[in-house]
Amino acid sequence: MTIDGRLVRESIDPSALVREVARSAHGAIVLFLGVVRDVNDGRAVAGIEYTAYEAMACSELRAIAREAADRFGSSDVLIVHRLGELSLEDASVGIAVAHAHRDEAYALSRWTIEQLKRRVPIWKQEHYVDGTRDWVDPSGRSVAGVTP
Repeated sequence: MTIDGRLVRESIDPSALVREVARSAHGAIVLFLGVVRDVNDGRAVAGIEYTAYEAMACSELRAIAREAADRFGSSDVLIVHRLGELSLEDASVGIAVAHAHRDEAYALSRWTIEQLKRRVPIWKQEHYVDGTRDWVDPSGRSVAGVTP
C-alpha cells in the first residue's frame, strides 16, 4: 500500500511512480505528469522555478493522498511535486494512482491534481525567453509583481 505525497528536487521518474502503486489487485493504473511547456498565456517560456512552504506542502500532499484513497476506495495514491529550477519538458508533478477499475482510477487522478492546485502552498515563477520573470498562481494566471 502506498498513500503518500512528497516534494523532491531531482527529476521525477515515471516508471518508479508506477512501480510504487502497482499491485495484482489493480486493473488500472493512471499516471499523470505535469510538464513545463514552452508558452503560457501567450508568452514564450524558458523555464520555471518552484518554491514551497515545505512543511505545510508535504503535510497537505499527504492529506490529499489519504482523502483521495478514502474517497475513491484505492490503496495506492502517490503524489510527487518537484521544487527548484526546471527546464522545458521537465516533469513538475507526478501523480500515480491505482484502482481495480479504470473509471475510478481516472476520476481519482483528476480529483487529486485539482486538489493539489487548490490547496498546496507551492508557487511557480515563470522565466520567459525575453529575460523577464513572473509569479503565476496555480490556475495559470500571471501575477506580475507579486511574490509569495
